[in-house]
Amino acid sequence: MKNLQYNCGERRCVDETCLASIKENMLDEEVFLDIAETFQVLSEPTRVKIVHVLAEGGELCVHHIATILGMTSSAVSHQLRQLRNMRLVKTRKEAQHVYYSLNDGHIMQLFNQCLEHVQE
Repeated sequence: MKNLQYNCGERRCVDETCLASIKENMLDEEVFLDIAETFQVLSEPTRVKIVHVLAEGGELCVHHIATILGMTSSAVSHQLRQLRNMRLVKTRKEAQHVYYSLNDGHIMQLFNQCLEHVQE
């Protein structure tokens, strides 16, 4: 492949070697789908609030999350199910209670970076 630069309209484009390298390093389609699904789950404001509550409070039961958000336990459970299905939250059972927490630190990092972005 030639290492030439060419014009696209009025802008000078990168050389073909650079384009080939970018194309070669593309992630698998499945990875892009997983990332898009994660953002899709987080596109619902109630779920983002739940992530924030768990980031601040650590491990909480449905009742406590519902109380903080002023929602019914049923509504919170429905949203937690979506977050759990995407592995954004995890559960721990203790007797008859189920406690929820963020699955790992990446979720909090993602939330914090989005927060920084919208507050700029």
